[in-house]
Amino acid sequence: MSGATAEPSRAAGLRRLCAFADSIGARYKKSRNFDFGPERRSNVSMLSPYVRHRLVLEQELLETALDRHALADAGKFVEEVLWRAYFKGWLEHRPGVWNDYRKDVSRLVRELESDSGLLDRYTDAVDGNTGIDCFDAWVSELVATGYLHNHARMWFASIWVYTLALPWQLGADFFYRHLIDGDPASNTLSWRWVCGLHTKGKTYLARVSNIANFTDKQFNPQGQLATSAPPLEESREYSLQPLPAAQALPQGERFGLLVTEEDCCPESLVDGRAPVTVLGALATRRRSPLPVGALAHQFARGAVADAVESTTRSSGLSGELSASDDWGELLVEWARQHQLRVIATGYAPVGPVAELLAQAAERLSQSGIELLQLRRPYDSVTWPHAQRGYFRLKQQIPAILDRLAIRDTALASGH
Repeated sequence: MSGATAEPSRAAGLRRLCAFADSIGARYKKSRNFDFGPERRSNVSMLSPYVRHRLVLEQELLETALDRHALADAGKFVEEVLWRAYFKGWLEHRPGVWNDYRKDVSRLVRELESDSGLLDRYTDAVDGNTGIDCFDAWVSELVATGYLHNHARMWFASIWVYTLALPWQLGADFFYRHLIDGDPASNTLSWRWVCGLHTKGKTYLARVSNIANFTDKQFNPQGQLATSAPPLEESREYSLQPLPAAQALPQGERFGLLVTEEDCCPESLVDGRAPVTVLGALATRRRSPLPVGALAHQFARGAVADAVESTTRSSGLSGELSASDDWGELLVEWARQHQLRVIATGYAPVGPVAELLAQAAERLSQSGIELLQLRRPYDSVTWPHAQRGYFRLKQQIPAILDRLAIRDTALASGH
């Protein structure tokens, strides 16, 4: 399955999870770092687009993994799932990192108009005309499929920063515009990690031998790559911000359900309670001041449409999908049409959806309408452990699984 053929539906995501479940243990641990190319992806789950849009929930991944495998065998898969929670929680505690990244991208896009040297290097990179065979192939794959193997993303980012000497923010923006699993936290913080900004002084250098080995000798960029990766520096320190208190939907309250690309499994958000009506709204165009890739846009739209359709089909409610960029006007008018005083939606972590909801909330409040963002227990359990490095969250994995009532099959069977 490539990005170009990924069906943006919950049913497709669950089928993919079921098909990969038996491979989650030792096979995944042994082969997951190999990038065999877009036609050979059986060594990785390819679930990231579904999890990013929460067509499939992280809790469901963990439950499936530990239903089929003991934690000792499925530990690497479990850790990879929780890396996503770590990045989301870390950025929730430091929203200023995202805000500065967004400002930097806008500034650098303007610089492309005035700095011909930067523009030439950038254009060669995003057009796949650098002459570095592996890099150019990854550009083509990303644009054509909306996906790159995680190891290739690390190599790509390292080459972008240290070999091509391009600003990391423009590289992160290029990924975010094209990845169908493009996520504000995972994408931004992974790029910062490669260049020594996330873990101060710790960088990632793409090495010829590593690329040759883990691409099964498909690529061997001898003499083409930088041989050192000095850490980038920034003057600002980002202080920890407290997580907002979790909100709850009052019992007996009439409400409209807003579906965004941050959470496309809405029925479980509201514990099976029936909304009055359902609205899907899209924020994909807000990923960048530059054009967003068609595949990323199509997958997000399809995911939201699937969630709206499945919710209205099961309940017989009215539902609609909007591409409006003015969510304040959109939601106020929607609430007026359906006589709503409460709108419920999935909690939106730092990113474009959160920005649009924050703008809309003020307009809604002025009209006497309450906007409730419902945070999943999974996020409330994991995010408090994401204030520093990943190792602190990793140490808490057994406790996290226990709090989420996810049992290790080895322990459950007494082995």
